[in-house]
Amino acid sequence: MLTVQNLTAGYGESMVIRDLTLEVPPGQVVALMGSNGVGKTTLLKTIMGLIKPKSGEVTFEGAPITRWTPYQRSQGGLGYVPQGREIFPFLTVKENLVLGLEARGRKPGKEVDGMLDLFPALKSLLDRRGGNLSGGQQQILALARILLTGPKVLILDEPTEGIQPSIVQEIGDTLGRLKAQGTMAILLVEQFVGFALTHADRYCLMEHGEISRSGEVTPGTRAEIQGAISL
Repeated sequence: MLTVQNLTAGYGESMVIRDLTLEVPPGQVVALMGSNGVGKTTLLKTIMGLIKPKSGEVTFEGAPITRWTPYQRSQGGLGYVPQGREIFPFLTVKENLVLGLEARGRKPGKEVDGMLDLFPALKSLLDRRGGNLSGGQQQILALARILLTGPKVLILDEPTEGIQPSIVQEIGDTLGRLKAQGTMAILLVEQFVGFALTHADRYCLMEHGEISRSGEVTPGTRAEIQGAISL
């Protein structure tokens, strides 16, 4: 579904990721893990076209998209929830959700009701400004908004960071439902190893701007990854 091939990118003359290769198969969750500063967010921004790579290729559904704009990638089916959520703080919850639909040229309708069924905690918050929500509520709103765009690949950057346990559970339940549907590929950047490996089919460990190891998630994977990240 999504492939990164020999990608090198960074800021100015400083290359943060180097000759990196990564694949996200259809219908699977791939957990990308590593210590702070190894280049995970830089990789996601490069996949989304927010950073221009120095070399390498990004392909989506077998087609090269390295030269696509962020808008084209979003319209094509890449859905991105960055760190910090980036909701519109002065718009209401409902207005934020409607913008998710309008971004794909759709009129508000039953899709919003369906998303509220998926995230019932938002129902009582529809008229509240996004900036007045808690961090966890903002994360749920950001996730709901991007799902309204109907992404084929969902890219999440640290969705549980600074979030209360009840919201972490809700995000986990949502990932479980999306995974069970088998129609969406998910790239999950997550520091919480237990959460990531609970929902992932495959894992990639990133160190010094490169993928140092990867494989299928197995019962013994959690301890191996926790040990590697703590080194």
